[in-house]
This record gives sequence, C-alpha cells and structure tokens, in this order.
Amino acid sequence: MQLQVNGTTHDLDVEGDMPLLWVLRDVLNVTGPKYGCGIAQCGACTVNVDGEAMRSCQLPVSDVWGAVTTIEGLAAGGTLHPVQAAWIAHQVAQCGYCQSGQIMQAIDLLDRNPAPSDADIDDVMSGNLCRCATYPRIRAAIHDAAATMQEG
Repeated sequence: MQLQVNGTTHDLDVEGDMPLLWVLRDVLNVTGPKYGCGIAQCGACTVNVDGEAMRSCQLPVSDVWGAVTTIEGLAAGGTLHPVQAAWIAHQVAQCGYCQSGQIMQAIDLLDRNPAPSDADIDDVMSGNLCRCATYPRIRAAIHDAAATMQEG
C-alpha cells in the first residue's frame, strides 16, 4: 500500500487495520501527531487527510483516501503557516502536547470558515482538549491567523 505524507509517497508493508497514528509514528517516524486518549476524543492525534482534520488514532490506514499532512508538513520553504506563526505570537503552547492537533484542527476550521466568530472557534475546537487550558490564547491566535490569511 502507498501513503502520501507531507508530500512524500511511502510504500508501506503494514496491516490495513493499523491506525494511521501508528503508521505515522512507528513506521514513518513522524512524531508530530500525539497519542492522547486513543478513542478520538481529545484531538492530540489530529492530522489533515486531503485537507480534512481527522483523528488518526481511530483511522485505519486502509481507509485513508488522500494525502496526509501533519504539523511537520506545514512550513513551506522555511516559512511557517500563518496558524503556526500566530501560535508563536500568542504564546499559545504551555506543555505543548496537544498543540500539533490543535493547529491542524484550526487550519481545517480556517479553510472552511475564513472569518470565524468566537462561537465558531469554540464549537470546532471543543473537540481538541488542552490540559493547560490555553483556550483563550488558542482563540486569539485563530483570529490573528484568519486576519493574516485574509490579507493574503
């Protein structure tokens, strides 16, 4: 089976029911997506599949329908994605464990809704848990990234 991750196509010799998270972390050594709860409830394992945020801990690799992007695949040519830059500007991360999943979910939100309200952000991001409770900074960073992305 083949899998495209962060722009590189990989030939894999794995069981089709292996969760995508294990393929990324254990087979391809892509460690940005984190194991959190293992039941797709915390969002630490969030990656984007063909542009859609997905919980990789519960997604069998045989069900992956498109290119996979992880936090490692966002910065192009040394330039951070606007969401990553906003995360740094707002000093969102504390322990940082959930942040790759938070950022991947935020990118999915902004791709679907370029000017989200606080309620839109709270609704979409509520599935990504942060034990450090950085939610106000996450919301501010998303608004900042939205403004940057709208400027072009």
